[in-house]
Amino acid sequence: MKLFKIGRSSFFLFLAAFFFLLFANCGEKKSKGESENYDIGDPKKKNNIILKVEDSFYFNSDFEKYIRGTFGEDDNALTIVSLSRLFDSFIEEKILLRAAQNQKVSLTPEERREYLAKLSSEVKSDESKVSIEEMDIEVIFDRLLVEKYTYAIVMDIDVKDEEIKEYYNLHKREFLRPERIKVSQILLETEDESIEVLERIKNASEEDFRKIAKEASVGLEAFKGGEMGMFEMGQLPYEMEKVILSLKEGELSSVLESSYGYHIFRLDKRFEPELISEKDASSDIKMRILDQKIKQRISWYIEELKKNMDWSFYPLNLSFPYQTDNSR
Repeated sequence: MKLFKIGRSSFFLFLAAFFFLLFANCGEKKSKGESENYDIGDPKKKNNIILKVEDSFYFNSDFEKYIRGTFGEDDNALTIVSLSRLFDSFIEEKILLRAAQNQKVSLTPEERREYLAKLSSEVKSDESKVSIEEMDIEVIFDRLLVEKYTYAIVMDIDVKDEEIKEYYNLHKREFLRPERIKVSQILLETEDESIEVLERIKNASEEDFRKIAKEASVGLEAFKGGEMGMFEMGQLPYEMEKVILSLKEGELSSVLESSYGYHIFRLDKRFEPELISEKDASSDIKMRILDQKIKQRISWYIEELKKNMDWSFYPLNLSFPYQTDNSR
């Protein structure tokens, strides 16, 4: 598996794309008051066989590990449709796992150590509900083996310049950047103070505005002279946006009160709508096409495995009422 080691940084990019595809639309939660009677950990159904892949059998307890390894103890918040799609993903993962085993793909001790270290770091940084200690190590390594195997399936996928150009020409509306505004503010704690500061800066230059913002503002952006950044329509609270959009370039607002304090806004600059160039959009387009190609390749490959492999699943044995995906 020399290529796996050489392409390790690319490998994790493909892994993220692959498992995004597997879990897409699987995280739907129950709405408030929604009633769906099931128990993923139902002890009466724990040992029911739900999937057979060649000579390997999987039980409700295996699917429960799979769910809890992803969502922690929050699994009962998942809808029946979400659980059904997760079960579809569970089937596909186990079929890929068997295909990897049949082709003698394996993990080295170094790959196991590196993956556990990376996973531990991600769990801590994301403040995940699932800790490494709560995860089933064998389930983790099975998933890594599947990821390693799928990398070999998609590693040769590329996106040509002509494809990027064609996509750009067909989807130009997606790259039309709307009107943007550059905004600054001075945020103060009291109304009296804000009125006093507004009087000081009414006829001040931009340089003086920024100097006073650094001295007087209690906003997080004070150290930058009050510069809040660039915004598109709808990105600011409505009451603030309504005031700011009514200003001319370089004009100051009157004092606006909010839960944060008392604001004095400055409209620094307006940027008219513009079409992002093909050059600037190319990296984004490349990732879109690459994701689509990965999805198509993996979907095709899984369907071929399903046709040629001895496997069966038993939805009536599940601990929830499985619903078929009619979109397929």
